[in-house]
Amino acid sequence: MLKFDEQKQLDSVNGALKLRGAVEKIVDGIVEQGYDSLFYVGIGGTYASGMQVVNYLSGNSLIPVYLENAAELLTNTNKKFKKGAVMIFSTVTGSTEEIVNVVRLAKERGVRVFGFIDKEDVPLVGMVDDCISYPGNEQLKLFMTAHRFMYRNNEFDEYESFYEEMEQHLAKALIEVEKKADTFGLEFAKAHEKDALHYFVGAGILWGATYSYAMCYWEEMHWIRTKSIHAAEFFHGMLEIVEKDTPVTVFVGEDAERPLAERVARFLPRICANYTVIDTKEYDLPGISPKYRGFLSHLVMHAVTQRIDAHLEQVSCHPMEIRRYYRRLDY
Repeated sequence: MLKFDEQKQLDSVNGALKLRGAVEKIVDGIVEQGYDSLFYVGIGGTYASGMQVVNYLSGNSLIPVYLENAAELLTNTNKKFKKGAVMIFSTVTGSTEEIVNVVRLAKERGVRVFGFIDKEDVPLVGMVDDCISYPGNEQLKLFMTAHRFMYRNNEFDEYESFYEEMEQHLAKALIEVEKKADTFGLEFAKAHEKDALHYFVGAGILWGATYSYAMCYWEEMHWIRTKSIHAAEFFHGMLEIVEKDTPVTVFVGEDAERPLAERVARFLPRICANYTVIDTKEYDLPGISPKYRGFLSHLVMHAVTQRIDAHLEQVSCHPMEIRRYYRRLDY
């Protein structure tokens, strides 16, 4: 399989899961000192990861939680972003200008800052109250934090059993998803490498994945024009511009908002002959209880889209790591 190192991926996921003790120590300390709200802050892909967590928390917890785009928070500051709030974020380089400036704003306002900063030796590490450095698996890390807050708020009694399953089975299960999705990924890449515009539709815990995949992967890495739209909004505008040959892909997860994506998937055959439905339910997760699958739809979808990316890079002869403008020009 292209760009597939099974042992490396197993080690990466399992390594992230081993951070649970460190996450618990930080979250428990925050709870014991007291807090009144959580702010998941990001920009670009990290904002999309925050979308997934906040969607999940909003539907499963009474903890006041907010999603903020770092650039917006700096210009239209939320008055609730104050002492008593906890800012949670993730960054790869620790050098994203908007994130650094929001951390400064947080410190000015007395907001406690918990950062997942992949690099241990960057100045941002010294600016935050709590930090864990481990590369990759951003979504796992952010969800692990959310789950611990829920557990301490008496909202996730199955916390221990859930993570026992994750630690025993998740890494291998996601590997099997990639293997099963590989042929599909090649077919999809061949069919859509020359799309002039591709529409991605999703909802719920997969809305962040939909938004991120369209923007961070197809636009930024593959240089293919896209539009992402929430399934709840599909029938309020977008359906009028879908024609027989319009490329449309629907991400269908297994959480509470699944019916929204299913509705779009049912409707598309009436007006479109160039649609694809990617349903996480079609992929087995050995060792994972069915009741937990909704929590994991975003990870399953990412495993599928990784196979699309690997093949799309090859068939288009376009290396994903090259950029024309991002971090190459001042803006």
